[in-house]
Amino acid sequence: MESVQSNFLEDIFDSSLNLEETHMKEGFKEGYNEGLVAGREDARQLGLKLGFETGELLGFYRGCVCIWNSTIRVCISPQLQKHIREFEEWIDKYPLLDPEDESVDKKKDDLRVKFNVICASLGVVKKKLEYKGYPKVSSELDF
Repeated sequence: MESVQSNFLEDIFDSSLNLEETHMKEGFKEGYNEGLVAGREDARQLGLKLGFETGELLGFYRGCVCIWNSTIRVCISPQLQKHIREFEEWIDKYPLLDPEDESVDKKKDDLRVKFNVICASLGVVKKKLEYKGYPKVSSELDF
């Protein structure tokens, strides 16, 4: 009878001694699950932002190529025509649908370099043609 009573008391105290550890495990599990949800949403927002910026930049480049192609027939050297055709091919081959392609940053840099070469060859003042992205919304309205 005495051993049953001592086992019963040990069981009661075991649960209170392990209370802190139990709460830590539950808190960790809860925090981990909430972190997964928050992390997915943050990643989604970042992906949308970067995807939009990339789309804007490629659209700007595509517009420049369209203008340059319309002037090719008039007054552009064969070497510059080659640069413009390569630039257009690079835009077409940009991996828009492969978000895990690790070479996208290098390809974007290559596009910028080729764009600068073409602009310099055309004598275009880069400041006037530079892509500035979507206008930022200010917190104060200017009237």
